[in-house]
Amino acid sequence: MAKMTKSQFVNTMAEMMGVSKKEASEAWDKFVEMAYREVKSHGEFNLPGLGKLVKKQRAARTGRNPMTGESISIPAKTVVKFRVAKQAKDAVL
Repeated sequence: MAKMTKSQFVNTMAEMMGVSKKEASEAWDKFVEMAYREVKSHGEFNLPGLGKLVKKQRAARTGRNPMTGESISIPAKTVVKFRVAKQAKDAVL
């Protein structure tokens, strides 16, 4: 089975909720916008039963160039991670 595309997701949600595809698409876009805004301002966005988006600071570290084997310095940076909820793991695994 192939991955679900955004349009397939929107179509499925529209059918399940009994709304138009346009309304489902707008709702999804607003939800994503809200998630981004919350992670940016508060550092995390909780999706009950699914997991949470978390903004983390990654420390600087030393890496290795796979082509030459030369050591390189990787600078510190901020990343976004998704932590899967135990409920989701139990349901899927």
